[in-house]
Amino acid sequence: MRSCVEPQNKGDYQWSCNEWTTEEPLKEEVTGVVMSNGYPWKQQRRFALSTLRNFGVGKKSLEPSIQIEAQCLNEAIQSEQGKPFSPQILMNNAVSNVICCLVFGDRFEYSDDQFQTLLKTMNEIIYLEGGFWAGMYNMMPWVMRRVPGPHRRIFTGWKEVISFINIRIQEHMKDNDPSSPRDFIDCFLNEIEKCEDDTRAGFNLENLSFCTLDLFVAGTETTSTTLHWGLLFMINYPEIQAKVQAEIDAVVRSSRQPSMEDRNRMPYTDAVIHETQRMGNIIPLNVSRMATKDTEVGGYTIPKNTIVLGTLQSILFDESEWETPHTFNPGHFLDQEGKFRKRDAFLPFSLGKRVCPGEQLAKMELFLFFTSLLQRFTFFSPPGVEPSLDFQMGVTHSPKPYQLCATPR
Repeated sequence: MRSCVEPQNKGDYQWSCNEWTTEEPLKEEVTGVVMSNGYPWKQQRRFALSTLRNFGVGKKSLEPSIQIEAQCLNEAIQSEQGKPFSPQILMNNAVSNVICCLVFGDRFEYSDDQFQTLLKTMNEIIYLEGGFWAGMYNMMPWVMRRVPGPHRRIFTGWKEVISFINIRIQEHMKDNDPSSPRDFIDCFLNEIEKCEDDTRAGFNLENLSFCTLDLFVAGTETTSTTLHWGLLFMINYPEIQAKVQAEIDAVVRSSRQPSMEDRNRMPYTDAVIHETQRMGNIIPLNVSRMATKDTEVGGYTIPKNTIVLGTLQSILFDESEWETPHTFNPGHFLDQEGKFRKRDAFLPFSLGKRVCPGEQLAKMELFLFFTSLLQRFTFFSPPGVEPSLDFQMGVTHSPKPYQLCATPR
């Protein structure tokens, strides 16, 4: 059961990151897209991928929506008038609006106080979930559920997010037209009608809430955090920022917005984005997996139903794979002729059957948002402030809060 609802009288549950688990073998009833298993997972992943694809994910048809959102983000940054500001919530809002259009059928203005508060709540609980108090709850849930502390905010925070989602679902139920679905929620509601006889597939209102939660949170957090790292790297390495801007000027110029067709002609910029993903290392422990059968790995036996964490950090910083693994170096993704080169050790989206379902969307967003920002602005630290690459560890590996200045180019 998800951590947005605290368990009541269900035995000694353990809390880890964003899910409840027990010492019993995981069962197919686990909800959502990310943490489900077996037949329900196959059905929910297939449905989510096909639905998002129908609404443009992985296709050129989605590009204009992201470009429009990039324009809105640029205008919001322009309004800061070169003064120091934190870019985190603005980028959260911009990136979240893309997945919101796909899931809820609408975007939210940067002046929407309710949505801004929701984004701040998500940031807070994602940070708390990786902290000391959450770890204590994981070790002693029977004690910690009776003890006041920051971990209590995790439960109330997720309830707020779920409440926001459920309100949208109720609104959709009132005016859903099965012949003309507007978004993921409409499509899921239609699927509930079609799959009444297949209860194991997980097409019900409760699971709609959890699937929507997975798409909403994952579609907001990881890409916006990557962009947050990207701007931090740019103010730390102004010479790299200048080279990216020179390439943008040569290929795109200033008369139009960057498009995905430009990417193949912008190897240096593409390399910088990939290096940002590598060094940012957003999900160092990946998402938990489960052994489907008894398995031997490196002389160790992993029993069936064991939870397994595949550390992406071990491959993204492998000294045998990367020339300078602990240095921000776009050259990792460039050959001797300056052309972009793929690297087998670049696995920020994981791999295999459970590779991140939002990979194609994230790649498009990262390129379009990043190039649009650097086309319009030069970013630097506030006067007298030394830029730092300090990080904080929650569910995601993110920069510590920082401010920057943006001057129009």
